[in-house]
Amino acid sequence: MKIAFVASDVDSAQEALADLTAKYGVHEPKGADVIVALGGDGFMLQTLHKMQPYARPVYGMNRGTVGFLMNAYSADGLEERLKQAEEAVINPLAMRAVCRDGSIHEALAINEVSLLRAGQQAAKLRITVDGKPRLDELVCDGALVCTPAGSTAYNYSAHGPILPIGSDVLALTAVAPFRPRRWRGALLPKSSTVRFDVLEADKRPVMAGADSQPVRDVVSVEVRSESAIKHRILFDPGHGLEERLIREQFT
Repeated sequence: MKIAFVASDVDSAQEALADLTAKYGVHEPKGADVIVALGGDGFMLQTLHKMQPYARPVYGMNRGTVGFLMNAYSADGLEERLKQAEEAVINPLAMRAVCRDGSIHEALAINEVSLLRAGQQAAKLRITVDGKPRLDELVCDGALVCTPAGSTAYNYSAHGPILPIGSDVLALTAVAPFRPRRWRGALLPKSSTVRFDVLEADKRPVMAGADSQPVRDVVSVEVRSESAIKHRILFDPGHGLEERLIREQFT
């Protein structure tokens, strides 16, 4: 089995990289059977984005903190673990953001696309779903659209729902909503296109982010699921992404 190892810059990840390459050899991602990412969840997201053109499964081993997308680290028996691993396939979100200067920024997000106020005043957003206005004015600190895989990340911190990995839905969640006071968000079909228009953009600046890649001074953002792109993530048996999402709800 040809294994390509990639690691974050933290000492524990670099030490693991040295141990694993000495034991299993060095292979380039393009010619490997599988890619092993050593780090935390943030590094795993970076790896999935970077390695997407190679269409190889990615198996993460935790050398970071939370490690929700990672497996436990061990240098022994790796080939057997990879052969027995369960695969989860996820589609990213595609973001198209238009800025005040007219520039257009496109990016992919595995977890979520978020909009956040960039000044002292609350943001004012108009929300349209599939071309139909749904909320004329949301006054808030921000809002986000997340995938099932990202529903336990920023979305969960903003009191959004945890989504089963196999569900064909997206979560639209408000961040600290002021008006409407009780509006927390919505569950939408995966095929939906969500558009945010920033109201009073000059007075109430807003930034957007696809998996925390910031775009400043946006005036509109469109978000949709990109079904043509598939990320393959490997997990140890009994510890797959679906099981983790269910377990998280009972923690």
